[in-house]
Amino acid sequence: MTDVGLLQAGALVRDTARNRVGEFMGKAGPYAMLRPLGGGREWEVSPDYVEPLSPEEVLSEKVKRANAQSTGAVL
Repeated sequence: MTDVGLLQAGALVRDTARNRVGEFMGKAGPYAMLRPLGGGREWEVSPDYVEPLSPEEVLSEKVKRANAQSTGAVL
């Protein structure tokens, strides 16, 4: 379990319950609020399922997004 109180808004994290990467937006009651990279509808997840990405994973996600944008692909 990650102490979401220590995460900064904008940190990239993994929702291990859904195996999705998102941007940490903050807390809403007992839940962490995550937003898809590149925008979209936020979703809530229990802090038990929030895992910060390693620096290598952050770089990998950013490269993946940049490559997708350059080809017009939608992620």
